[in-house]
Amino acid sequence: QVQLVESGGGLVQAGESLRLSCAASGGTRNYAMGWFRQAPGKDRKFVGAISWSGGTIDYADSVKGRFTISRNGAKNTTYLQMNSLEPEDTAVYYCAARANGSRWPSENSYAYAYWGQGTQVTVPS
Repeated sequence: QVQLVESGGGLVQAGESLRLSCAASGGTRNYAMGWFRQAPGKDRKFVGAISWSGGTIDYADSVKGRFTISRNGAKNTTYLQMNSLEPEDTAVYYCAARANGSRWPSENSYAYAYWGQGTQVTVPS
């Protein structure tokens, strides 16, 4: 059974950094992984995604140059390094694993079958 557990969220000031972690279990080592976020009253949105090998990484335009996704295969953990945080980044952040064991990233939330519980990131204005 696949389980994803996010950690690392918190409250930071604008311009500061956070690193989120997503620890996976249940055989997802070769799955593509994605990060999404959902702000209050808004739809869940794509942040970025990484292929099974880490060789292909996609980002939403809103986070390009500020956020970096990486993964450690040995630990089966995916990371989201967030720099230069802005109030607009305030949201619950979710990691997700692709459906059907797909190895390639997708911007579409429906392409992901497994989701973590989410971790709150707050950047006050």
